[in-house]
Amino acid sequence: MHALVLSGDHWHPTKVVRDGLEPLTAKGFSFDWIEDARDWTPERMAEYSTVILSKANNTSESIDDEWMTPGVETAFLEYVSRGKSLLVLHSGSAGYKETPTLRALMGGVFESHPKQCPVTVEPRAGHPLAAGAEPFTAVDEHYMMAFDNKAADVFMTTRSEHGEQPGGWTRMEGKGRVCMLTPGHNVEVWLESSYQTLLENALGWCAGS
Repeated sequence: MHALVLSGDHWHPTKVVRDGLEPLTAKGFSFDWIEDARDWTPERMAEYSTVILSKANNTSESIDDEWMTPGVETAFLEYVSRGKSLLVLHSGSAGYKETPTLRALMGGVFESHPKQCPVTVEPRAGHPLAAGAEPFTAVDEHYMMAFDNKAADVFMTTRSEHGEQPGGWTRMEGKGRVCMLTPGHNVEVWLESSYQTLLENALGWCAGS
C-alpha cells in the first residue's frame, strides 16, 4: 500500500509522524510526504488510494496560516466519496472545528486536551480493527473529541484521570472510507507495539481489507 501523508504543523513536527510510520515499511507500506500545504493539490492527492492526515490546520511547522479552505474541504469530500480513503491521525483532527465539510467527513474533531498525562488506549475486544492489539498506557495528550457522528463505528477508547473518550472510529462516505485514531503526540505512543498494530489494521481497512 502506498499512501500520501500530510504532516507538520505548529505543535506537531513531521519527524514524530515519520518515525511513527517508519516501522510499517517493513510490512509493505510506503509513504510520500507533504509538509507544506502549499504543495498539496487535488490532482496530486488523486494519485493515491489513501491519504493520511496528521496535520493540524497550519500551512507548515513554521507557517501558522490556515490551509483548509472551503475548496480544499470539498476536494477531500469528493476524493473519499469517489472511493478513496482518509486516515486521520492525532493532530489531523485539530484546528478543524470551523471547517464544516471536513468535520462532517471525519465524523468529529479535536476540542481540547489537558496537560499530558498517562492515557490508557483500549482497543475494543473482538473488533476487526482491534485484532492483535492489547490495551496499553502511555504519557500522551488526551484528546477530548467532539464526536459528531454517533453512527460511526468506535473500535477504540482512550481513558485518563480526565475521563473516557472515543479514540478510534470508522465511517463510510459515499464509496469511500474514513478512519480516525486520536493518540500520538509523542513518538513513544506511535512505537508501542499495540499502536503499531492498530495503525497497520487501520491502513489495511482503508485499503479495503
